[in-house]
Amino acid sequence: MTSTAFSSRTSGMLRLSLVLLGLLVLQPALAKKDDRNQPMNVEHADSFSGFNAPNSITTLNGHVVITQGTMKVTGNLAKIHFDADQQVSRVVVTGNPAHIQELDDSGNLMTGDAAQLDYDNINGIAVLTGNAVVHQQGRGEAHGDKLTYNTQTAYITGDSNGDGRVHMTFLPKPKPETTKSAPAKAPAAAVSAPSPAQKQP
Repeated sequence: MTSTAFSSRTSGMLRLSLVLLGLLVLQPALAKKDDRNQPMNVEHADSFSGFNAPNSITTLNGHVVITQGTMKVTGNLAKIHFDADQQVSRVVVTGNPAHIQELDDSGNLMTGDAAQLDYDNINGIAVLTGNAVVHQQGRGEAHGDKLTYNTQTAYITGDSNGDGRVHMTFLPKPKPETTKSAPAKAPAAAVSAPSPAQKQP
């Protein structure tokens, strides 16, 4: 009984440590601040149903592509939720897989893939469930049954179900290239003064 409790506690602490370590590594990447102020466009969908009304849902079917600034979301089926002010409040996308990508202010690409993507457009939070993967260019990636990623702060948490595991990969920071120093010149031969015998009379 004691060993089981200890093992469970140790496993929980290890998972928390991995998540916290991931936060420290992934924290610097912030999504482009201007993306939230851009219009959201549906570039392609095979069909749609819905109407532009407060607190309504529009459904898009087949090869859905949604863009907002540098953010791009793709999937097979998307449900766009509108709030009381007829603003897009939430987008739920399913696919094989559902996909999200966005550039940060430094131009680095963040991508996320999962069976389902639930994106909170007001707060910029993406919840990916089912074989979820979040990758940050030049920083690393995280895998899990469920990953929650804040596109505005890069705060990420992961959960696993059953015997699943949260897996993270951290990339080392590239070292600056060292310039090769020019080979040292051979010391000049010492010139000795002529001896008295060598002096001309």
